[in-house]
Amino acid sequence: MGKEVTCGALTRADEGRKITLHGWVNSRRDHGGVLFLDIRDRWGRTQTVFNPDNTEAFRTADAVRSEWVVAITGTVRLRPAGTENPRMSTGEVELAAETIAVLNAAEPLPFEISDDSLPDESIRLMYRYLDLRRPRMLHNLELRHKTVKFIRDFLSERDFLEVETPVLMKSTPEGARDYLVPSRVHAGEFYALPQSPQQLKQLLMVAGVERYFQIARCFRDEDLRADRQPEFTQLDLEMSFVNQEDILRLAEDLFTQLTETVTTKRIQTKPFPRLSFQESLDRYGTDKPDMRFGLEIHDVTSRMAHSGFKVFSSAAATGGTIRGISVPGASTMTRKQIDELTGMAQSFGAKGLVWIAVEDLDQGPDGYRSPIAKFLSDEELSSLTEALGAGNGDLLLVVADQRRVALDVLGRLRSHLGGALGLIDPEVMAYAWVVEPPLFEWNEDEDRWDASHHPFTAPMPGQEELLRSRPEEVKAEAYDIVCNGYELGSGSIRIHRREVQTDAFRLMKYTDEEIEARFGHLLRAFEYGAPPHGGIAPGIDRWVMLLADEPNIREVIAFPKNQAGVDLMLGAPAPVDERQLRDLHLLPRQPVKPQS
Repeated sequence: MGKEVTCGALTRADEGRKITLHGWVNSRRDHGGVLFLDIRDRWGRTQTVFNPDNTEAFRTADAVRSEWVVAITGTVRLRPAGTENPRMSTGEVELAAETIAVLNAAEPLPFEISDDSLPDESIRLMYRYLDLRRPRMLHNLELRHKTVKFIRDFLSERDFLEVETPVLMKSTPEGARDYLVPSRVHAGEFYALPQSPQQLKQLLMVAGVERYFQIARCFRDEDLRADRQPEFTQLDLEMSFVNQEDILRLAEDLFTQLTETVTTKRIQTKPFPRLSFQESLDRYGTDKPDMRFGLEIHDVTSRMAHSGFKVFSSAAATGGTIRGISVPGASTMTRKQIDELTGMAQSFGAKGLVWIAVEDLDQGPDGYRSPIAKFLSDEELSSLTEALGAGNGDLLLVVADQRRVALDVLGRLRSHLGGALGLIDPEVMAYAWVVEPPLFEWNEDEDRWDASHHPFTAPMPGQEELLRSRPEEVKAEAYDIVCNGYELGSGSIRIHRREVQTDAFRLMKYTDEEIEARFGHLLRAFEYGAPPHGGIAPGIDRWVMLLADEPNIREVIAFPKNQAGVDLMLGAPAPVDERQLRDLHLLPRQPVKPQS
């Protein structure tokens, strides 16, 4: 028999009803001979009461401990006036227990099942099945479920087909390292786990599916961080006979409606702002800006190029740049706090950090506090203040360096200050589009061009001919959706003509033999009526992480790996026996003998 009622469902309307609750013992309290057990399941908690007059039930209840699994039968009654608990959905009622059955006892737990007191993450991951009992973790799993269900319903209503693609694929390296799976049947040959279903979804467009999506599992063997796992889930989406505007409009509707349906968060701007790749770098120092606050970066090179302050003039004279931000109300920062910012800037790669506190503009040069103020003329101080949009009480932070370094350092300082100064509203989702990135990046180590996005991305219309003459000028017909400092998804219009795709591969110094071996299947498909097509692939883990206000994606994945890529609960990766290796035509690894 299934559960009659959940532990989070009872209300005043259930008074007098006889029910059975199933769940875990959340807490146990003995109040002068009357015993209280709070019973918990996924839906909530209910207080149950045992009276010593019911000898058998009271004796059993007195023996149970935290996290034992029990079934309790009794009658719902109102709590005595003044004892209601508004923090519980069932806080107006309690269950007057008549019988209790212990379905399973529990050993003492390695940590308390509570959102208020968390052990080290390694302990949580080792006992993940216990960690998932916490209300916060159950909420995250429910939010993830609602997110995926909304996506499926939204796209199904718009005539998309959900199509599953293989997990065992051919290795066609596209950036990160592949996870390889040796074949037992075909000695010395390997499958690869997909980094994404990129080529397969393009082949589905050639097949005439026209509107495809998949909640796709993807795998990348790369270094991990807070927003990255070796295996992850993305919404994979592709459409035929569309342009960039069609895809952005569809994706924006999806992101907007989902956010407003499954959360109470506010979307900062509708429609989403659009920034070119270059504009994003210039204003925010990154291609995934957090736009919930200001602190925008300004270029003051032309104003400071001939300054008497050598750090500025030397940077300008050697092809560098001078960039700065104005931090509102931060002129009262202590020297220690400013020194910490300087140390942070240096750790990010800057030679140093110039700071100027604007205390009182009416006092002219005397209204500034800075170790470099004496090197700047009155006009330079005024011009710098104007260019950075500063006023009384603000702090100017300036970096003079090569353009890449200056923007990166100020972008990272900006992100730090946004959080440290309380400028960020956690209830806001600041979605934006970053468009028109370069199609290629120069790889100095290998003396060739690399695809900035992936090698199947189309150049902007009319720029195909530049692939052979001036590839550095080619922009990609690509777009990233960013939010709150994270890239949530990338997409592009794809190349759908064989000759253009071959030109792109040759530019990346693939030989004709390599092109055929790795991508021949795709190029052949383009010869049989490939339609124009494009798509986008938002990361579901990262998206839910932001919707749930979690610091990393491990908090929204049921069974994640740690930052070393280890599953502490299952003990994976782990050695296998030699017979398994031999079956796969692999040689056992021999221990290294110490040198004599």
